[in-house]
Amino acid sequence: MADRLQKLRTLYEADPSDPFAAYAIGLELAKSGATEEALAWLDAALEADPAYHYARFQKGRVLADAGRTDEARAALDAGIEKARAAGDPEAQHAAEEMAGLKETL
Repeated sequence: MADRLQKLRTLYEADPSDPFAAYAIGLELAKSGATEEALAWLDAALEADPAYHYARFQKGRVLADAGRTDEARAALDAGIEKARAAGDPEAQHAAEEMAGLKETL
């Protein structure tokens, strides 16, 4: 994982405005149990692109996996609202996935 994480950090450093790199770093860190750092990177992805709805889904999942159910529900509620407001098919699909995750909590 360390090698992959370093490659992703290099990718991010090359273009900090690209939300995918921050998102991918967040996912890698979540796999290793680095919850707070993962959440910070997912937030960075959302700062770079507020319409990156799958970063909102993953934020909810990371919080849920950490046992932070109330925070996960709140993050998913906010994500569902933003995705539904976007109105495009990809955002609607993301909203459905977030709602499905929320139902499991």
